[in-house]
Amino acid sequence: MKPRVFSAMQPTSDSLQLGNYLGALVQWVKLQDTHDAIYGVVDLHALTVAPEPQQLRDRTRATAAQFLAAGVDPERSIVFVQSHVPEHAELAWLLSTYTGMGEAGRMTQFKDKSAKVGESGTNVGLFTYPILMAADILLYDTDLVPVGEDQRQHLELSRDLAERLNTRLGEGTVVVPDAHIVEATAKIYDLQEPTKKMSKSSVSPKGTIEILEDPKKIAKNIKSAATDSDTVIAFDRESKAGVSNLLTIYSALDGRSVEQLVADYEGKMYGHLKVDVADVVVEYLTPIREAALDWIESPDRLDAVLADGAAKARTIASATLDRLYDRVGLVPPTPGR
Repeated sequence: MKPRVFSAMQPTSDSLQLGNYLGALVQWVKLQDTHDAIYGVVDLHALTVAPEPQQLRDRTRATAAQFLAAGVDPERSIVFVQSHVPEHAELAWLLSTYTGMGEAGRMTQFKDKSAKVGESGTNVGLFTYPILMAADILLYDTDLVPVGEDQRQHLELSRDLAERLNTRLGEGTVVVPDAHIVEATAKIYDLQEPTKKMSKSSVSPKGTIEILEDPKKIAKNIKSAATDSDTVIAFDRESKAGVSNLLTIYSALDGRSVEQLVADYEGKMYGHLKVDVADVVVEYLTPIREAALDWIESPDRLDAVLADGAAKARTIASATLDRLYDRVGLVPPTPGR
């Protein structure tokens, strides 16, 4: 059997951006060939930031649509929405009874986010977020989880909880997941603040390259990208962060190495580079954007795919939860009631 891989994204913005695509979706598509892949839109996690109801629904569908448009194949992977599989919330409660307060309180992301919004803006869901994430992973007997550095601590909590369950309830209660180290991917930085990672929470809307954005707006953002007062096109993350970011984007989508691009642009100006990067990005993203919009504009067809994915996910999830409920001593429901 193929090793099982699980990964997911939150629907917390109207569109995914280029960093999501290159850092995650490209890898997800490749993993379909070698792994039993399960990919989710984790909408329950998104509730920690109190989104507007209709906005959350729209973003959930849009996120799933972009998965499919990027090449995630529902015939080869399970694609589903987290809230359609109630076992996620049920397992999160069980895991919370095996998690220490200090253990949960040490999570770096909780500390960072709660510090930004203060005690009055911090909800319990934000505190227990890593426990729900652990439930997402353990529910599917996941072997491997693709993770970046910002999620590594959460995966370690998942591993600790899995080992704790196996120690207290017996070996084989759950699978202990490992980190899946993906192939080296291009790290994309903000166009306006090129020392910061391109993010959905970017301060300036001009700093991101969004998949669903109008191509003209994408081109405009790239052409107005921050560079420096020099005129030499060279790769240097320290002194030429903006130019280096443009070269990285160009290389990731064009296929030429950064070194080759630097040689090709010798003697040319920043303006030449920006125009060409804009053309390459727009050409690359346009078919993905059009495919995603086609899914979004066909909600019945999209919902049918997600319903099928949820049914497949629940088959696995319910078996895991039944096994855990039996081992912790809960009385099984009477058949037919």
